[in-house]
Amino acid sequence: MLFKRRSDASQADAADADIEPRIALAENEGIHEAILKGNWTTRRVAVVDATLRKIEKNNNIKNLRVDLSGVGRIDTAGAWLIERLLTAMRARGLQPEVTGASNAANILLTAVHDATTREGESAPERRDNILIRALGAIGEAVYGILEDLIAALYILGATIRGAQMKIGRGHSVNVAAIVTQIDRMGVGAVPVIVLMSTIVGAIVAQQGAFQLRFFGAEIFVVDLVGILVLREMGVLLTAIMIAGRSGSAITAEIGSMKMREEVDALTVIGLNPVGVLVFPRLVALVIVLPCLTIIANFAALAGAIAIAYYYSNIAPAAFIDRLRAAIDLSTFLAGLIKAPFMALVIGIIGSVEGLKVGGSAESLGLHVTASVVKSIFIVILLDGFFAIFYAQIGF
Repeated sequence: MLFKRRSDASQADAADADIEPRIALAENEGIHEAILKGNWTTRRVAVVDATLRKIEKNNNIKNLRVDLSGVGRIDTAGAWLIERLLTAMRARGLQPEVTGASNAANILLTAVHDATTREGESAPERRDNILIRALGAIGEAVYGILEDLIAALYILGATIRGAQMKIGRGHSVNVAAIVTQIDRMGVGAVPVIVLMSTIVGAIVAQQGAFQLRFFGAEIFVVDLVGILVLREMGVLLTAIMIAGRSGSAITAEIGSMKMREEVDALTVIGLNPVGVLVFPRLVALVIVLPCLTIIANFAALAGAIAIAYYYSNIAPAAFIDRLRAAIDLSTFLAGLIKAPFMALVIGIIGSVEGLKVGGSAESLGLHVTASVVKSIFIVILLDGFFAIFYAQIGF
């Protein structure tokens, strides 16, 4: 009996599915009547879609009555087609009438009508004018700067406090990690620093000699190169190169560890992420950047000596004698004092951006870019502050 009942039910469903939807349009005393029959379900309504569209475009219809008394089963798809017909009539100023609808059809037609009405009445997203958007962007940027400043001060404070490799368990310094970072950030950067500084020193000497030649004062190119390189350009160009080379590496390394949840794993096993990851890199940068600045200064002066000899016939001995008269110890120290501060800025910004990396490669790329841009900007800004400070104290 159980199998027989299932078979009867399946036969009933199959017979029910064979009743295709139909629509007939008739006119009675100036009123057009659309008579719907069959099952208006998702699998069947496609056969009457074209007929419904013709009725929607029929401009001869002045009044419409939709008769649903012959409709058997109906679902959302069928109700939506009927609502589309009614909406098209209402758009032409007509008041269509629905008759003979079952309770299920009434519920579906009401729900579809309400949904369509809400969608049509939903107001477009209001956009503020350009001034409001600009002020909003400035406000967001200020809050972002505040958050970065708090994170930077936290890292700086934790670094000054000490290495603290283990959370709450005293201090220790991982000398091997510091030496490794010095090798990667310092020794590996020497070739590119020497090449860049030599070229820049040669360019400054050539352009300075070319301009001073009109006044018969080519010898003063030594003063120009010596003061400019030792006070400003040597340390500034070195810091910019380190920001692009090592600052981005710090962000990428810490950011990739953050993506793989290795930073959280350090905390779980009782290690301080700042002491393990940030402290060795900051110490290495503070040691490396002054040393690279000295190398960059000598390389730039060497390039200037070569150009002055071949371009202006200034012998190297004369160049060095004039350089001794033009500069003193304060000229050399003025640039060297800036190096540790610039190193701290580069390391802290790289670490902050690395710890802000999310779980995607796109986030890593964005924060690496932000690290380089912010580091270079702050380094140049810091150099300007030092220049103003030196001018005020007469240094």
